[in-house]
Amino acid sequence: MIEASVAAVPGLLVSFLVLAVVVGAPTALAAKALGRPWPLRTALAVQLAGIVAVTLLPGDAGLPTGQCDTGAPSYLFTSESSLLNIALFAPAGFLAVQLFRRPVTVAAAGAVLSAAVELSQSAVPLGRSCSVTDLVANATGAVVGSLAGALWLRLRRTPPRRPLRDLLGGVALAAAGAVAVTAVFDSRVTGVNVVALDEHHRGLAESSVEADAWLTSAARDIYGSGTEITGAATEKSGDRLRITVDTNRGSVSGWWPDRELVSASSSHRRGGAASLSGRQVSESADAFARRWFPQYAAGREGVVRSVGDGVARTYRVTYRRHTEGAMTPMRLDLTIAAVADVTADVGTSTTTGTGTDVRVIAFSVGGAEDPVSSSQP
Repeated sequence: MIEASVAAVPGLLVSFLVLAVVVGAPTALAAKALGRPWPLRTALAVQLAGIVAVTLLPGDAGLPTGQCDTGAPSYLFTSESSLLNIALFAPAGFLAVQLFRRPVTVAAAGAVLSAAVELSQSAVPLGRSCSVTDLVANATGAVVGSLAGALWLRLRRTPPRRPLRDLLGGVALAAAGAVAVTAVFDSRVTGVNVVALDEHHRGLAESSVEADAWLTSAARDIYGSGTEITGAATEKSGDRLRITVDTNRGSVSGWWPDRELVSASSSHRRGGAASLSGRQVSESADAFARRWFPQYAAGREGVVRSVGDGVARTYRVTYRRHTEGAMTPMRLDLTIAAVADVTADVGTSTTTGTGTDVRVIAFSVGGAEDPVSSSQP
């Protein structure tokens, strides 16, 4: 809260000084007029002015009105922000105990004040963020300050004022405050788990980066070491991401986090090479399929057919997937071409005795999903 307030509220220090004077001066004058010690009362008033300045002055950040962050991070009591929030409320608890000598009531009042602050941030369009994490940290600060104040009274041998009444009153105030706060939160405030959303977005971003790196590596392995990435696109489908990488030699698509390639299409389809034999096509296709799609190529030969004539001729090699000995609708299609005058290193090519490169210029995985085995429940 404090870090966000400093960044979100321009002139926070000036505002606090003005509030401190506006609240502290009348408090000191009133105490003197009544013949009561004024330093402690003035210090408490100034501390409360600091809480108001940090938590309730209008800013330019925060959740929309009516929402509150209900996320609980794992670093609740160890983050710098939480420790600063505890430090914000602890002095007020300490000073109030010295003044009223009712530590239980002061601790309960501090927790209720913390809840009131967060509800105000949610209900009023101040540009501030209501947060259950801040509520807990602030209430913890009030309790810590009250305990420190009670210990200081004991060291000074100053007894609490009416201990039993303090205990009963503090417990009643805490219970009433808890009921009221819960009722208002349930009826007026929409909970938003910002922590979970941030972690989800962070996970998606990290996953997307990892997916791009995987597919970029695959593209360079497929098209060769001279491959340069020119663009990438990500499409979410359920819990998976379909990543497409465009390169100077073609495109590659695949599923993440499955790490399954889906399709590729080379932009280098130069003609001018001689026709290939069935053996040349099969060897090139099998080498590629065994490396990238072993679930299709293991123990099987692809079906080869010629497409086109002359220098534009390509060869389609189809592998059908088998499950428990039965052929399934899923299949892998590879397109093989004889490419001449290749000046760049091509990762998926093999070379014939005449210097012609035999290259996989495209592939696709398609068909229906594998049927569920009858042996599965």
